[in-house]
Amino acid sequence: MSDTMNHKPILTCALTGAGDTVGRSEHVPVTPAQIAAAAVEAAGAGASAVHIHVRDPETGAPSRDGALYREVVDRIRQTGTDIVINLTAGMGGDLVIGQEDPLRFEEGTDLVNGLDRLPHVEELLPDICTLDCGSLNFGDGSHVYISTPDMLRAGARRIQELGVRPELEIFDTGQLWFARTMHAEGLIDDPTMFQLCTGIPYGAPSDPGVLLSMVNMLPEGAQWASFSIGRKQMPWVAQSVLLGGHARVGLEDNLYLSRGVKATNGQLTEKAVGIIEQLGARVATPDETRAMLGLRGAA
Repeated sequence: MSDTMNHKPILTCALTGAGDTVGRSEHVPVTPAQIAAAAVEAAGAGASAVHIHVRDPETGAPSRDGALYREVVDRIRQTGTDIVINLTAGMGGDLVIGQEDPLRFEEGTDLVNGLDRLPHVEELLPDICTLDCGSLNFGDGSHVYISTPDMLRAGARRIQELGVRPELEIFDTGQLWFARTMHAEGLIDDPTMFQLCTGIPYGAPSDPGVLLSMVNMLPEGAQWASFSIGRKQMPWVAQSVLLGGHARVGLEDNLYLSRGVKATNGQLTEKAVGIIEQLGARVATPDETRAMLGLRGAA
């Protein structure tokens, strides 16, 4: 049997996310200064890339404010920190359906078309931006994440025009099917980069068999990563690397270093680096990441 393990995985740290986590840990970065500092901390701990959301500095609520993204990216770049920058482009897909009247959208709805999710990407031209490849029942209740084929094709085309590498966020096998369709249509350039997201209710479960089936569905030569949430975050680092993929950790997906011990992004990154090195691999440098993913500025 051939060795499938990835001996030089990309390690991404997802710094803050859009979840309701600010009140659950004092380490979740909220302001642009805090998010940029978390990026520098993760880079120092060995991360190849950072995945960035922004939040309202006053409330901690998720935001699409381009000025906040600009400040975060400017602050990171001003430090001279060498890190691959991955900005979310998934905000603007939230639909909370009224239980009594499904045609009435409730508090928490933030729904815009595919192109209106991209102004900060157009302005800042990050190395990578995410593209959430389908709609999903997001947890219990009436919250649905909306990303239709029309929205996705329009977004993928614009991202391609900008020369930014899309990270294809895959929450279930049907989304992977559609991402492959966009690739076949020429809307996604090689090398493709897939992020296989597991454990988020109600997408793909954190099940090794499900992960393997998704890996087996990937296009030939695809770069891919996977992650899980909560206490499965660190086991999934090993799971992903052993199957030939890249890995992701960070406070977006998990708040704890160990049972009852709250983590920082740097601590989670450091722990993941240790797991990868104990497997006999080493984390890719930012320059190696750029070369693998065909990013601008690659040597």
